[in-house]
Amino acid sequence: MTARTATASAALPRRRLLGYGVGSVGTGVFSAVPGLLLLYYLTDVLGVSAAIAGAVLVVPKAWDVVLNPIVGAASDREAVRTGRRTRLLLIGGATLPFLFAAMFAVPVDSPGFGAGWAAVAFLLAASAFACFQVPYVALPAEISDEPSERGRAMAWRVVCLTLGILVAGGLAPALSDSAGGGRGGYALMGAVIGAVMGAALITSALANRWIPSTPGPRPLGLAAALRAARGNRPFFALLGGYVAHTLAVAIMLAGAPYVATYRLDDYGLTSAMFVCMVGPSAFAVPLWRKMSVRYGIVPCYVTALAMFAATGFASYPAISAGSRPGVLLLAALTGVCYAAVQLFPLSLLPETVHADKGRTGQAQAGAFTGLWTAAETGALALGPGVFALVLSVSSFRSSDLDEPVHQTGSALTGLTFGFTIVPALLFLLAVPLLLAYRRLAAAHRTTEEAQPHAV
Repeated sequence: MTARTATASAALPRRRLLGYGVGSVGTGVFSAVPGLLLLYYLTDVLGVSAAIAGAVLVVPKAWDVVLNPIVGAASDREAVRTGRRTRLLLIGGATLPFLFAAMFAVPVDSPGFGAGWAAVAFLLAASAFACFQVPYVALPAEISDEPSERGRAMAWRVVCLTLGILVAGGLAPALSDSAGGGRGGYALMGAVIGAVMGAALITSALANRWIPSTPGPRPLGLAAALRAARGNRPFFALLGGYVAHTLAVAIMLAGAPYVATYRLDDYGLTSAMFVCMVGPSAFAVPLWRKMSVRYGIVPCYVTALAMFAATGFASYPAISAGSRPGVLLLAALTGVCYAAVQLFPLSLLPETVHADKGRTGQAQAGAFTGLWTAAETGALALGPGVFALVLSVSSFRSSDLDEPVHQTGSALTGLTFGFTIVPALLFLLAVPLLLAYRRLAAAHRTTEEAQPHAV
């Protein structure tokens, strides 16, 4: 116990903070690139219909929603047996890069075969991602006993996450475009980005072997772990808000190539839009963290969501007018908000898990992060599916590079509406859920302080 306390309570050196944070470079890549490019790859490179392409993105992730809580319980059992979560981290980190590359390496020029190939590869890649992501998200609750040190770890993680998303979102479209933009270009992109991802994930898995994981006196099975998590009402309110705005971001990612191609007349602007959005977020993280210390995390979180919604509403007329400077400026403003909606929920999650230990006697971080990543995965998958549905309803016509098509006015209106107004409404939906979290968390703390605790 003294070794654990001494290790966990000490100030974390930068090399350990970096060792944890660098894993988010890899997770950021996988979170961003399929959401940004896979739908467009299917509809405008392989010629798959929007409805089928949407199903290709949603169905594999639906499996992941089921898998993630199972991985979370398995991660807790491994932690009880070995005191570490390293094995699952390494399994996910070693297999994900190859499966990611396979998603964009359809060997046959056939829409039907391409849809099936991408669906299977995406299913396997999402499963490998779960093996890394679930135990990785559990580590902040165990990295230190001090809330301030856990906050520092999350700040490093979000900066690295932003870097990964920035590199992936800025580099991936440019790579595919530089190689001709067809199947060959996307295959090159998948191989290069997969290698970057693999290096980050393996490095982090090895660097975090020092973190001691002590979920509780005994490993819980999946059903028992979920029962233990069920009574944590602040967690589910926080999760609801996070899912709402994650879905909004996923819809925007899926829509960016369509806006660049059909509204701004230049697919290459996909990278510029992405860089303008994500770039400022790396610099905004320390500013948001400083503001949260002064004003509180939840008020700053709600402010960022309201700002994000406002930029969404303002983007509709700018995109409709084809104003490239206006679109890029608004993308930069969303980047400032994006930093907050990444930092704050990930900062509140380990505190919510820690606060729950007094209720159950079990710090089952894996159980909570299994549920968290399952919901996150579902939102990230549903985003392209929602955007594909908007395309389908608005009569968008799929094409390939050899036979481009002219989109109707309804299709242009639909893709603009899907990229701006739908996400803005979801950002606003997250606000009452965050306010409910603050109320429930305060009530939980009051109850805990009123009850005597056995030593």
